[in-house]
Amino acid sequence: MLILRRCGSVDAVLAVLTATTTVHIGLIVLGNITDYDTNHQFVLHVLAMDTTFRSPATMWRAVTSPALVTATYLAIIGWELVSTILLATATVMWLRRAGNHSHATARQLSSTGWLMWLILFGGGFIAIGGEWFAMWQSTHWNGLNPALQNFVIASVCLVLTHLPPQSSPPRAGSST
Repeated sequence: MLILRRCGSVDAVLAVLTATTTVHIGLIVLGNITDYDTNHQFVLHVLAMDTTFRSPATMWRAVTSPALVTATYLAIIGWELVSTILLATATVMWLRRAGNHSHATARQLSSTGWLMWLILFGGGFIAIGGEWFAMWQSTHWNGLNPALQNFVIASVCLVLTHLPPQSSPPRAGSST
């Protein structure tokens, strides 16, 4: 019963969520590094706004400087890499969970990693890319759906991470 109680605990769920999202963001980073040009093109076209409706009222926002585009893309990759490292470390802490200190550390590291996701995908891709650079207008370079998926995943994980600790149910035959 102890194994079932542990496997069904919020901590076990958080360990699996942290591990799963570590793999997810880690694969994103790997893809951005090993297939650099594909997503560099995405960032280039979103910032250039060259596939939007090209309204003169918004085109002044376009960024076409190759150096700025590359710096933005490298910043995104760096941000994702730091998030991956935080979540990987949190995964180890969730799995070790030798005491309350590692539990608190796992919670903090997970929260920080997922908060970084919210900032990147919510603030960076949905708000700045989607609205400022009008990515929603592009039929080819519109990353709003994947950004929303990542934003929702991180949000759910953060909510679960910040649930109050579970108290153990009373054992059969004990008085409460």
